[in-house]
Amino acid sequence: MLKIQIIETIIAISVFIVLKIFIKGYFERVVSKNIASKNRIKVVKKALNIILISILLIVLFSIFGVDQSELAMFLGSVLTVIGIALFAQWSFLSNITSGVIIFFNHTAKLEDVVTIIDKDYEIEGRISDIGLFFVILKTKDHEQIVIPNSVFLTKMVKKKIQS
Repeated sequence: MLKIQIIETIIAISVFIVLKIFIKGYFERVVSKNIASKNRIKVVKKALNIILISILLIVLFSIFGVDQSELAMFLGSVLTVIGIALFAQWSFLSNITSGVIIFFNHTAKLEDVVTIIDKDYEIEGRISDIGLFFVILKTKDHEQIVIPNSVFLTKMVKKKIQS
């Protein structure tokens, strides 16, 4: 029984690696054809990595005999906690959700020059990264400003239009 589980684990990890290489190649081909996608490809790769790792973990759990009802109960509990935590504005989960919203629905994208407008001050910089928790801006003075995604999403953002 243990030998079969080890073989299945090796197969699952091999499929994971092949899928990861295939997806990386696919995105590189898409990016070479579409320049607008270059700005967002880094975030898409991160999200796909998380999805692939999650699928791999589920497959490994099932290989090693974790009962499906227990796994479903565990996932249900985790999703419930995540759902409750999303109501907290400053939580990490709120920043993850805000990061997804920024990536898919915000007009600002990587390499755009933006100004974050607050009642007391303004921050201007080029968006160098949109991560799961933070947006990173590079200023003209070569400073790096890290803004939580939930703050970036809730503040007014002025975007410079490239002509």
